[in-house]
Amino acid sequence: MKLHDRLISWSVRLAAALSLGGFVFASQISAAPAPVPNLAPIRIAMIEGMSGPFANAGASVERNLRFGVERVNANGGVALPDGRHPLQLVVLDGRGSSEASLVQLRAAIDQGIGFIAQGNSSAVAAALVDAISKQNARDPEHRVVFLNYSADDPALTNENCSFWHFRFDAHAGMRMNALADVIQREQSVKKVYLFNQDYSFGHDVSREAQRALKERRPDIAIVADEFIPAGRVKDFAPYIAKIRSSGADAVITGNWGNDLTLLVKAAREQGLDTHFYTFYGNSLGAPAALGEAGVKHVVAVADWHPNAGGAASDTYYAAFRTRFPAPADDYLFLRMPLMIEMLANAMQQARSADPTAIARALEGMKLDTGFQTTEMRAADHQLIQPLYVMEMDRVGTPGVRFDNEGSGFGFRTLLKIPAASTSMPTTCQMKRPAP
Repeated sequence: MKLHDRLISWSVRLAAALSLGGFVFASQISAAPAPVPNLAPIRIAMIEGMSGPFANAGASVERNLRFGVERVNANGGVALPDGRHPLQLVVLDGRGSSEASLVQLRAAIDQGIGFIAQGNSSAVAAALVDAISKQNARDPEHRVVFLNYSADDPALTNENCSFWHFRFDAHAGMRMNALADVIQREQSVKKVYLFNQDYSFGHDVSREAQRALKERRPDIAIVADEFIPAGRVKDFAPYIAKIRSSGADAVITGNWGNDLTLLVKAAREQGLDTHFYTFYGNSLGAPAALGEAGVKHVVAVADWHPNAGGAASDTYYAAFRTRFPAPADDYLFLRMPLMIEMLANAMQQARSADPTAIARALEGMKLDTGFQTTEMRAADHQLIQPLYVMEMDRVGTPGVRFDNEGSGFGFRTLLKIPAASTSMPTTCQMKRPAP
C-alpha cells in the first residue's frame, strides 16, 4: 500500500472515531446523536459557471459547499425557535458571465432564497454586489446576503464594500503579500514575468504584484506584464516561448481553472525551467499537468492545504475524502465548508434565518475548528484567516504526506502566516441599514 493510501486509511479510521456532523471532536463522541431536522429547508443559491470553460471549477465548488451543508445537517441542522431546519444547496448555472448570473440572481430572489453564494469571478461578484444592494434598498421584505468564497478583487471589501457582502477568501493583496514574503528571501529571483487573465481579478494580481515586489524586492525586474482573455486561449505554447525569451526566472500568475492547467501543461511540454508563483497552482489538475517539471518549481498560496498538519486537520481532510473518494474530486477548499458552518452559527446566534439579522450576526463572528481560527472583520466583511505558502514536491518527501488528485505530487508548507499577520488596512466606509 502506498504511503498516501496508508495515511488516508489511517485518517479515515480516525475520522470514524469522531463525529462527522460538524466540528465535534473526541471529547464529545459520547454525546447523543444529533436530532434530525424536520422543518422547511433554509436554501442557499450557488450561482456559478457550471458549463463552459470553467465548469470544472464550478463542479469543485459545488462539492465543497455540499460537503459543508451535509455536515451541518448531519449535526442536526440549524436550531431556530420553531425547531431544526436543514440547509439546502440550490445550484444555478451563471455560465461564468455577469449577465447570466444576474438572471439567476433574480430567479433565486423570486423563489424566496435569501442567501447567494458565488466566487469564481470578481467581475460577476461586483455585478452581484451592485444588484443585491439595489434589491435590498428597493425591497426590504426580500433582502439577500451575498456569501463570496473566491472573488478576490480587493475593491469588494474596500471602496466598493457593502453591508450585504461577506468575503471568505483572502483578497488578492493579502495573497500576494504572502507570496512576496517567500520571493523576498529567494535571491535567485531576478526577473519576473507577470501573466494574468484580462479582467478585474487578473489586473488586481498584476497591480498587487508590482506593489509587493517594490516593497520587498525593488531589485527585481518585471520583464513583462501580459494579459490573456479569460477562458479563451487553447494553445499556450506561444506564451511559454515568450516567457522563455524574456529571460524570466519566475512567473507570477493568478490564473485559475483551465487557464492555469493549460498554461502549466504547455510549460511542461516546452521544458520551461522557471518558477511559477501562483494563487491556484495546487488545484484543479495543475499538479498532475506539471508532473516532475513542477517539483520545487511551483509555489502556491491558500488558506489551508492537506499537508498543513495536525490531527484535527487530517481528520477533516479524511472526512472530505470519504465523502468524495474519486481522485479527480480530491480538492478541499477549506474556506467553503467553513463558510457554511459560520452561516449556520450566525443563524443560531440570531435565532432567525432573516438575511438582515444574519448579516448583523456575521459581523465580527469567529470560528474555531480546532485547527483553524478565523474572524469576519466587521469593518469591511473580510474574513481574517491564516495563509499558507507551499511548494510542490513528490508525495512521500518530507512534509508531503498527501498528494493532489492521485497525481503522486503534493505540497509542503514553506511559510505559514498567522491570521493577524495576513490582515491589511481597509478603506471601506460601511453603510449599514437602520435597525
